[in-house]
Order: sequence, then C-alpha cells, then structure tokens
Amino acid sequence: MLYYFKGIKNMEKFEIKIKKNQKIRDFLLNYGFSKPITNQIIKNKDIKFDGKRLCENDMVFAGQTVVVFAPEKPSARFSVIFEDENVIVLDKGCDIEVQGKDSLESAIPGSIAVHRLDRNTTGVMIMAKNEEAAEALKQAFKDKTVQKTYVCEVFGRPNFKGEVQKAYLVKDANRSEVKIYPNFVQKSVLIETKFKTVKVGEQTSLVTAELLTGRTHQIRAQLAYLGFPIIGDGKYGKNEINRKFKEKYQKLHCFSLKIKKINKKFEYLQNKEFISKPEWAKKYI
Repeated sequence: MLYYFKGIKNMEKFEIKIKKNQKIRDFLLNYGFSKPITNQIIKNKDIKFDGKRLCENDMVFAGQTVVVFAPEKPSARFSVIFEDENVIVLDKGCDIEVQGKDSLESAIPGSIAVHRLDRNTTGVMIMAKNEEAAEALKQAFKDKTVQKTYVCEVFGRPNFKGEVQKAYLVKDANRSEVKIYPNFVQKSVLIETKFKTVKVGEQTSLVTAELLTGRTHQIRAQLAYLGFPIIGDGKYGKNEINRKFKEKYQKLHCFSLKIKKINKKFEYLQNKEFISKPEWAKKYI
C-alpha cells in the first residue's frame, strides 16, 4: 500500500514483527533499509509502536509489531544457505560490511568472520559460530584449501579461457584503493586470478573469476586494468558506463564456495559446495 505525504512521494507502509531486542537504528539497518533511508525514517520519526512515534534512542523488543513508513522497500541484507552448530553460510546482499558496527557480525549474534567480501559484493559467505570452528576455517583459508568462484558482468567482449592472469598490486590505504602494474614495483605484491568468459553479449559479458591470491579489490581492479571494468563499479569502473546501465553497485557475486580440506573435526564440511546464483546473471543463461 502506498501513502503520499507533502513533499515526499510513494511512501510505503511496512508492518514488521520484532525478533530481538535492539535500538531503532540497529533494527532498521539489520532489517534491510539503507543508511540514507534509515536516517530519513529516524529524522522524521516515521516508525511507530502502539500509535506512538519512536525516537532514535528508543528500544524495540522481541514480539512487538512496529509500523514503518519509507519511500522504498528494504533490501535483503542476507539469507541463510546452510547452518549448524559450527558454521552459518550466508547469501550476502549489497550495502553491508562483514565486520564493524553495521555488519553481518553485528546482525548475527555469536558469529565470527573468517573471510571477507567487499561491502557491495554479494554472494556466498561462511562464518563460524564458535572459536574452534573459526580457527579451523581461518587455517583452511590460509592454506588455500577453500575454493571461491565469482561471477561478474563486465563491459566489453573478453575472450578469457580460464588461463591464470598475473599482475602486481599496490595498495593505497589512504585512498582505500589499489593500483595494478604489469611488472614488479616497490611495495607491490603478486596477484593471480583465473578468468573465464562464460557468455558474450552485445556490449557486456558474463565472466567467472577464481582467486588464486586474495588481495583487496583484486578482481575489480584487475578486470579494469585488463580493459573490462565490472558494470556498476564506482571505484574501478567508468561512470559513463555505470550511468548508461543504471547500476550503482558492482555486478560481482561469489556464486560458489567449496571447502577442499579442513581440520578433521570439521571434515564433514569437506567437498561441500555452497552455491548462490544472482538474478542479474540469468539473462545470460
């Protein structure tokens, strides 16, 4: 149902049952409202319980039903693919960090991050639920016995055949970005990625990427360096391309995670493959 307020169009009403005790801001972010929309809801006091408007410092409690007015639907921040007493495997959405105040760790009490995806990279993510599992998973990632495969939509028509693409990466921590070089330069590290073209379209293509080294922004920066920027990538892509395709988030998705080897206690996870297929990739199938 849509509601119209003076100066604001298409306000939608959401009735939401609270699942755990939390502050208003944490609830709105964890439910899937973006930061700008959350700020707007709080500023305008567009959240009510029992007919009363709630303020930022108010708490909501498990079992309550609140009413929220917002100009857009909340996005799915994550869904659960698999869970047991040791691990939880998620399908991560956009616009959420893995660690920090507004993050997967804060949204899932007791969870421990063992690897990361960029804020706006989506897809399969595994987290530990106890310290023993965390240590085992971290060691597996360190030993490179966890295989992660990504799928992305790039601008252009590459002809990758699964060969290893090597380059050198330099991280600029002050600017939160990296630069790619063909040869070794001071402070650079070797990066290796297997790219494979899955399907070529008129202007864009579907490409898979398997990380052999796991460096910051490796896939995004390396593809841009090779001349095939990811659609929607505001940091390494091209603004005119992103505007043309009306994309504000990078089309980069971890679609497969497979644990090849892990500590004996958790060997039941070995050779399990967790898969998530993004909706936007279906146009290529």
